[in-house]
Amino acid sequence: MNRLGRKDEETLIEMAQATDGEEVNGPLFENISNTDSEHPGNSEGLSTTETTLLISDLQGIDKRHQSKDSIFFRDGVRQIDFVLSYVDDPNKEGEKKVDRRREFENNLEKAGLELETEDKKESENGKTYFVKIHAPWEVLTTYAEVLNIKVPIKENDIPSTVENPLDFITQPFRLPENVMQPEPDYFTAPFSKERQELYLIHDEQTFFSPSVRNRIVYYILSRCPYGTEEGKKKFGIKRLLSNGTYSAAYPLHDCQYWKKASDPKCDNERYTLYKEWARFARFFKEQPLDLIRKYYGERIGIYFAWLGFYTEMLFFAAVVGFICFLYGAFTMNENMSSKEICDSEIGGDIIMCPLCDRKCDYWRLNSTCESSQYSHLFDNVATLFFAIFMGIWVTLFLEFWKRRQARLEYEWDLVDFEEEQQQLQLRPEYEAKCTQKRKNPVTQELEMCKRKTVNDYGKLSLLYFGILFWISLIIASMIAVIVYRLAVYAAFASLMENTQTPTPISRLLTPQLATSVTASCLNFVIIMILNFLYERIAIWITDMEIPRTHLEYENRLTMKMFLFQFVNYYSSCFYVAFFKGKFAGYPGSYTYMFDSWRNEECDPAGCLIELTTQLTIIMAGKQIWGNIQEAFVPWIWNWWGRRRARSSPENLYSRWEQDHDLQTFGALGLFYEYLEMVIQFGFITLFVASFPLAPLLALMNNILEIRVDSWKLTTQFRRPVAAKAHSIGIWQEILNGMAILSVVTNAFIVAFTSDMIPRLVYYYAYFTDLNSPMSGYINSSLSVFQTSDFSDANKPEHSTEDFETCRYRDYRYPPDHEKKYTHTMQFWHILAAKMAFIIIMEHIVFIVKFFIAWMIPDVPSEVKAKIKREKYLTQKILHEYELNKLRQKLCEGRTYANMEKEVIASEGRVELAEVM
Repeated sequence: MNRLGRKDEETLIEMAQATDGEEVNGPLFENISNTDSEHPGNSEGLSTTETTLLISDLQGIDKRHQSKDSIFFRDGVRQIDFVLSYVDDPNKEGEKKVDRRREFENNLEKAGLELETEDKKESENGKTYFVKIHAPWEVLTTYAEVLNIKVPIKENDIPSTVENPLDFITQPFRLPENVMQPEPDYFTAPFSKERQELYLIHDEQTFFSPSVRNRIVYYILSRCPYGTEEGKKKFGIKRLLSNGTYSAAYPLHDCQYWKKASDPKCDNERYTLYKEWARFARFFKEQPLDLIRKYYGERIGIYFAWLGFYTEMLFFAAVVGFICFLYGAFTMNENMSSKEICDSEIGGDIIMCPLCDRKCDYWRLNSTCESSQYSHLFDNVATLFFAIFMGIWVTLFLEFWKRRQARLEYEWDLVDFEEEQQQLQLRPEYEAKCTQKRKNPVTQELEMCKRKTVNDYGKLSLLYFGILFWISLIIASMIAVIVYRLAVYAAFASLMENTQTPTPISRLLTPQLATSVTASCLNFVIIMILNFLYERIAIWITDMEIPRTHLEYENRLTMKMFLFQFVNYYSSCFYVAFFKGKFAGYPGSYTYMFDSWRNEECDPAGCLIELTTQLTIIMAGKQIWGNIQEAFVPWIWNWWGRRRARSSPENLYSRWEQDHDLQTFGALGLFYEYLEMVIQFGFITLFVASFPLAPLLALMNNILEIRVDSWKLTTQFRRPVAAKAHSIGIWQEILNGMAILSVVTNAFIVAFTSDMIPRLVYYYAYFTDLNSPMSGYINSSLSVFQTSDFSDANKPEHSTEDFETCRYRDYRYPPDHEKKYTHTMQFWHILAAKMAFIIIMEHIVFIVKFFIAWMIPDVPSEVKAKIKREKYLTQKILHEYELNKLRQKLCEGRTYANMEKEVIASEGRVELAEVM
């Protein structure tokens, strides 16, 4: 392994003394930009490519005899930790890009990295250069200390939990132990270059895992300068990628996913992940979370841990929801309301008022027989039980996830993880705008900052106005869909030709349901179009704000995207649940939108079936479209890019070229995965009272989602840069907020959208038959209107029969009453019962939620004990190490009195640690 020269070692030491790399123009890369390279071959101004080719020719390496599927340099020893690629640019900018690359690569070498370039003649397309990067031991140890990376210090001696005698039941769902536990469990401590002999370093080449190595290299790449342009210092691989200097930057997969590598030094973890995790045939197996974390890093590992736990919890909600659905199916024939509607002597004799003005005729109630029967599937007593159950389920899910997360933090050495080490680092985009320094009130040290000016505040005001504009556009599109509903509703209603012989559409689909189906499909298309626009708008607005840290950037983008998606996906469901049919008016005094379109009315059996239809179409459509987009789009792009290389032999199609042809996962790859699942979480919690089968649909989707995500990540995407994360971040707060909101929305759905409360009020207060308390409910829920009171604008033009009265859904006095067409006392009793139900249900569910949250600790007691023991043992090991060093110094003949005091002080610290 090549070693650094003396001058490079001094530069490396200066870089190690930098604090988190926040001041890029300071100590971290200060000497790099001002010091000439002393590496051989660069003294005559040769480029890195020419230098590498010259060195390889001098060494006499025959590249034809080396497998290009290898993940090592040509010497077969140094591992490739990162790859940069670029193509020649014949335009005017080409020379500038060459200068940038030469300066950038020279600075990388001065930072201690080792580079090896593959000429374009050796690439499959004959156009692309590949710069392979290796981080030697000195660089890894320096930045492991800077980034506070924990490494093994001693094997874990804490006994494992006692085996459960019922484990044989879950045996078919388990993976082999070597897959679930890819490496032994160790006590760990932050790496320190001065204590290298303390750590379990068996081999310098394999001590740091590939994910840690690529994380360190990317940290250097993101802060390495490449010159000064327009009076400003330019740095970072992100800028070089955005301006086209490099076409790609990525770490390598360790092998092909469908077969093991021929090199015995490869771990073949990608092959193991594909075989045991990324195939749909393994959908019933547990996830190898430790292997995922080892290969992709903690940030991706915590996502799949959360997704897997969410899917497991969905199983219980799906079972209860399916039982509630079966209850509705088994009791369908016992529903007195649908019986009366379908009865030819009851529903057949009830003449309903026209559904639209002039074009619509009178119609008989029994024409909605089948829709009223289907409505009972979701609108029954079990609906109330399931709404309360889901309010408690949400709390259990969030609380148990906190416990699961605490276990992962301990097992993955994230207990003492400091956010500023990874996510609170200053963004290079922010650092580029920093022109002033200020004193940190905590550290009392100077740090770079950006002072806001009047123009900045004006820009922010414009950006926030833009956010309001786009949200208003969503609302405007929803209003357009409502207008469509009103116009189409009248068209469907006019298809009911006469009262005697209902047309097929009136039997299979009521005008309300037919309108809801078509409007839901249209709304779904609009949602997809708006989402395409909002993703780019939200990213653009967040970039213009120039957030200070990575965490701040992600949080701002998350809130914008979630706000957009929330309004976009749920607005139509809120309309059907809480507005449709509530402001329709009554015959002779209908309510109109824009004085043109008459507001919709609910079906005589209620609006719940329409909300169910809306929810099913949007939720199922989103999940189907999402899986198609996630699985097929990357596959098609990769197939198109590899159609020529597919026939190339291994010695022509190298490992770095194979990965270069894959899709880029991107910095926001996980963001979109979280967003998709959180939107789904909203569907199964906010409106679950209208559709008990929603958790079952979500469960089936998530079983597929886990395998689709793992398959595309393992086979279709380049290996992402590893990153640390100890939680799901701001998504936890969003889930908590939606859990609280779900209690309110479900209470209102049961009260105002479902017909449960009016039926209960009739059952206990207005029944007329003791033997059958619900008989007569339909007649009680329909008011009477005298047809002679119709105005010319409302009266049917071509009525087949002349009726004196017609019925409509409301609680109003008949035309012969002194309070003609005003609300009856039954209406006010029902309204009072609805408000009382909302208050009682919310209080009961919230009390149970808070009690459960108080009863379940966020961190399991055994995890707390393990954390304390590991800290104690780690401190003891470190103190004993210091004590041994002091004794060695004492043996070397230093002043006895001073050394004796240091030994006594160190022994005292060990005793104190034991007491603690």
